[in-house]
Amino acid sequence: MNNASPLLDMYDRQLRRAARPDGPGCRVERAGAVVRQTGPAHAWNGVLWSGLDEHTADAAIAAQLAHYRAEGVPFEWKLYGHDGPADLGARLVAAGFTAEEPETLLVAEAGAQGGPVPLPDGVELREVTDAEGVRQVVEVHERAFGTDSSALGRRLLDRLAADPGTVPAVLALADGVPVSAARLELYPDTDFAGLWGGGTVHEWRGRGLYRALVAHRARVAAAHGHRYVQVDAAPTSRPILQRLGFVPLTTTTPYVHG
Repeated sequence: MNNASPLLDMYDRQLRRAARPDGPGCRVERAGAVVRQTGPAHAWNGVLWSGLDEHTADAAIAAQLAHYRAEGVPFEWKLYGHDGPADLGARLVAAGFTAEEPETLLVAEAGAQGGPVPLPDGVELREVTDAEGVRQVVEVHERAFGTDSSALGRRLLDRLAADPGTVPAVLALADGVPVSAARLELYPDTDFAGLWGGGTVHEWRGRGLYRALVAHRARVAAAHGHRYVQVDAAPTSRPILQRLGFVPLTTTTPYVHG
């Protein structure tokens, strides 16, 4: 992966401009120069891609505000570093959005990430295939991040109900107790799979669980025919992933409303 620009173009084309709904009850629509997803309140609602300039941006922002206001759900405008116009972030803030912490879009070849990773004694990895597994993922996320993860649990349960046999998440258990969890998104008919939400409870950090969950999910992605795995990395995880061979393509900043 020596040339990131063609890979970024592929990412934009496959995962943003041609995005598919990521759960039951969700729909992806193209509204002019905007691609957005709309679904239930517990789903991810927001703008996935936009092709705007200084003459069209404000009207597009107003249109999305009106759309999600009519739907009665809060939403996010997922702004990438290469999206135009250059002042789109400032325009979103002026329209009432709040910018959250920027992340870095990182990509690696799935086959290069799937090697075995030694686990601490007493730790095993388990794929999430039922409601109890979802409950444990929610427990880990709430302990690791200190946030209410009930909406995440509902999304995972929706996925399992709509597509039984899928593996939307992986757990690390220490003597049966969940201590780390991470999600996996397989995007059908694309070159990419998404690695999301890796979290480890405080007392188990720094012991290789994050790396083990990356490797396990990369193996699952490769087995399903996906060439690349991608991560929206926080500043804390970006150095770890780059040491593993992930390549930065651009930044992404959530602008939230409602």
